[in-house]
Amino acid sequence: MEGGNPLFAKRTLEFISRDALFNVIPLPPAEAALDDSGYSLHGTGADAITCSLGTPDVSIGEVTRLSPTVVWVMPSGPVNASETRTLPVFLSGCGVTIGPINGAFIRTDAETPNAPVGLQLVGVTLEQGRQILSLLADALKRGVAEPAASVLPVQDTIEQAERVRSILVAICASGNKCVLRRMGRTVRMVLERFNPSTSQLEWRTEEPVAEWGEAPFDIDVIGYNSAYRMKLEAGTAEGDRLLTSLPEVLFRIRHRWHRRVEAPAGTTVRFHHPLWRELGELARDVVDVSFSGMCVRCRPEDLVFPGLLPPLLELHTDNGQVITLRGEIRYVSSVRADGTVLCGLSVLPYSSDEARWVRFVSQAASPNTRTSENLEDGLWDLFTRSGFFSLAGKSAEEFEELRLAFRNMAKKAAEIPQLFCQAVWPSERGLEATLSFMKPYRHAWMGHQVAKRPGKPPANVTEPGQIMRDLYLRTFEHPQSDPDFKWVVAYVEALNPWIAKAHVRYAERQMETGAGLAFTRKVHMLDVYSHELTGRTFEGISVGSATQNELTLLADTIARTRPACYVDALDFSRERMDLRPVQARWKEFGLEREREVLIARRGGVPVAAVVLEMGQQGTNLYSLLDMARLFPLTETGPSAYVALVDAARRWYAARRRTSFHYLCEDEGGDYVQEAGIHGGPDPYMWIISAKLIPDFLEHISELTIGRRSAHNTRQG
Repeated sequence: MEGGNPLFAKRTLEFISRDALFNVIPLPPAEAALDDSGYSLHGTGADAITCSLGTPDVSIGEVTRLSPTVVWVMPSGPVNASETRTLPVFLSGCGVTIGPINGAFIRTDAETPNAPVGLQLVGVTLEQGRQILSLLADALKRGVAEPAASVLPVQDTIEQAERVRSILVAICASGNKCVLRRMGRTVRMVLERFNPSTSQLEWRTEEPVAEWGEAPFDIDVIGYNSAYRMKLEAGTAEGDRLLTSLPEVLFRIRHRWHRRVEAPAGTTVRFHHPLWRELGELARDVVDVSFSGMCVRCRPEDLVFPGLLPPLLELHTDNGQVITLRGEIRYVSSVRADGTVLCGLSVLPYSSDEARWVRFVSQAASPNTRTSENLEDGLWDLFTRSGFFSLAGKSAEEFEELRLAFRNMAKKAAEIPQLFCQAVWPSERGLEATLSFMKPYRHAWMGHQVAKRPGKPPANVTEPGQIMRDLYLRTFEHPQSDPDFKWVVAYVEALNPWIAKAHVRYAERQMETGAGLAFTRKVHMLDVYSHELTGRTFEGISVGSATQNELTLLADTIARTRPACYVDALDFSRERMDLRPVQARWKEFGLEREREVLIARRGGVPVAAVVLEMGQQGTNLYSLLDMARLFPLTETGPSAYVALVDAARRWYAARRRTSFHYLCEDEGGDYVQEAGIHGGPDPYMWIISAKLIPDFLEHISELTIGRRSAHNTRQG
């Protein structure tokens, strides 16, 4: 049910200083490599690598996994794995014997006969490390080894004809790469065009000679961050082109949680090998980056292998900035034609560099966008031109008193990417559009404050959907750097056709699956003014702060009447009802964030609750964080709503708020008029899981590319 972020499982060990870190090199074996370290081996007979203990001439069995830090063996007979001291370990293969190496037994299944046994290798010398990795490189060439640290992709099936067509038309416009696979051979190509008059796909080979072979064809194509696989039963070859019908089914393979992009020119990484410091400091070029990883161009003599844990990586940018990271090597390629190897790492920034890392990756991933610091006047002009201030029947003059608070927050937000992302798309004529994110809840980020300059795009923008696509990528990918990220929340106005299609229809489609990963429904965002107390007395009703038992009652009521994603995203579980961790996090940066629950009681019995929230002024021009919600605790609960609204007025007035929103999730009623609540917009509450972000961004890409295709003559 919950959204998910792979960063949850990452280690949190940090070092106070660079010197303190180097004092632990070489790392203890348990820290130098993970359980999935190295390579899995499946060679037998002459292709096998064997392991011996004590002396090199008595093998205990064939090695099934190997790295310079760990070896796993399938024993050919009884092995006494209870030995606690280190033992001489010998490895033999391809006529070479390596050892002795000190090794100690690690977790083994003593209860199962002939179960694999593991040995942690200790104090492996540089020369022994070279020999082990040379042995593994040979096994890779012979096809009897593969990296152990590999993650199988997630696959799902797409069968709706219109959805299949939409995805492939988007790929046509993107010019992404494709591969035809048949009988052990591949043909590299691009999906150049969908011809609507013939309903055919037109493929073009990138190779000098087109050898398409005979149907059927298995073809992989690359989307935004997915690989799609299809089987085409027939096709017509015309020179370097292949014409096929649309497939009936697409198989989607999700290959990355985070999108990877080419690293800016001049980006390098420096590190010491965690096992053999005598190799010296290694400075290598960075090929690509994402929030959670990077690809580095290394050399075979660097002796890197899957599972290695460099505790300190210094990323040097082209503008002289240094960002410190810790990482795990997940993949090492075979030697390329230029003599290098590509090394894939998962990485996390040290807390002191978290903000700089997020800004660096965000800018690399979305180079057309910027954060809004020093652009406050341009933002104000954009909001005026776009009609943003006139939403909900308001005028620009009504926002002037918030202008200073907004200016201050725009500057501050750029320095706190842990809580905010205020992105803009600049051009020579000013700001073209903006979209913001903030983190008001423990596991949820909120999208808000979107505006776009009306009329034609600037001359340098040839694709009508590019501006909004770039902003969506920048802002929706931003929370992926947060290990607590599970949900995106927004209040979207479906009267706008783009918003209706991009947000509401998407969530409705996800709700139909029943997976609990999305929720949307129309609500009423009404205005309440703090000074407009009703002046009524409420005989028999008392209002006060909720007790612990009443908070439990409220949490149970919300859980019973709302979907699980609503409860988790908006912190309405019992343990997070007070919003205390979020309040503390905002307070770290000198910002206000508060929640309080007031209970209406009749004869001492709780009948209704109001949940009051407040946020720092200037975070949103419509003060979305100053929000009240009413919940009945009994059937007679709504009869106490007016008393609770007056209590809410006093609560906000005490915090210098002249107004707040009442989020009405029912059909309203007499209490709305009796409480003096004013009208407002009817947005859709919109919640989607973090798990859906890659898919949602593909959806956005399809929508914007769909708009572009109308102007693309190659689409017919």
